Amino acid sequence: MTTLVETPVGAAAAAAAPTGAPAPRTGAPLGRGSGLTLGIVTLALSLLVLLPLAAVAAEAWSTGWSGFWAAVTAPAAVDALVLTVTSSFVVTAINVVMGTLLAWVLVRDDFPGKRWVELVIDVPFALPTIVAGLVILSVYGRNSPVGIDLFGTRWGIMVALLFVTLPFVARTVQPTLMAFDRDTEHAAATLGARPRTVFRRIVLPPLVPAIAAGAALAFARAMGEYGSVLLISGGLDKTQVSSMYAFSLYESYDFPGAAATATVLLVVSLVVLVGFEIVSHRAGRRG
Repeated sequence: MTTLVETPVGAAAAAAAPTGAPAPRTGAPLGRGSGLTLGIVTLALSLLVLLPLAAVAAEAWSTGWSGFWAAVTAPAAVDALVLTVTSSFVVTAINVVMGTLLAWVLVRDDFPGKRWVELVIDVPFALPTIVAGLVILSVYGRNSPVGIDLFGTRWGIMVALLFVTLPFVARTVQPTLMAFDRDTEHAAATLGARPRTVFRRIVLPPLVPAIAAGAALAFARAMGEYGSVLLISGGLDKTQVSSMYAFSLYESYDFPGAAATATVLLVVSLVVLVGFEIVSHRAGRRG
């Protein structure tokens, strides 16, 4: 007969929390020092994020609804937005797959040159975006050393976006994989589960929140990218993303139009980020 022994800590917790009662809050009460810190953080966020966003939105609506609608529905604005959103989604989907595989190899495999691979992954973080554009142009431009000319094409834009968004999914999934308990995998394999089943039913669910977080970061970066796509696009209308279109309006002193384009980018990014957050939250609850 097997006897289940409850630890004193578990017994005390069970006695203190009645059935059906909500979980106790673990955060400490807000003290004077914590309140001051919260005020400083709120002030910093307001000055650096909220007020500039509010100013852009106010500028976008300075000409009224008719002016705002005319600015965001102009053919050039629509084409730029479609290209931006489509490219961002495609790049994010590729990053989800490749970033997860890359994190898996770095965590689960040991091979010569692993530290160099770790270093290369972080290069897009350190490079200025205009330098990243020069790097892409030097390899996939008119004088490509590999014979692939992507100058002035949408494929070139996607390659540039893939370059600058490479680290996000890999770096968010990697810590989760490192903290994953592999005993569950071994137990499932011992019971006869195939490797594909082990990955799909045991490994993947805990990774979904990290994958969603990395995908959200990659999508947001791709939506607002400017420097890396500026050179490879060639400045053509067919390869003009929304950030470039907004800058062209700004150069033409059409400040409300540029602000309207920026506002649409902000709204689309927020909607997608909230969607990824919902996916991450639901996956975390299932886990």
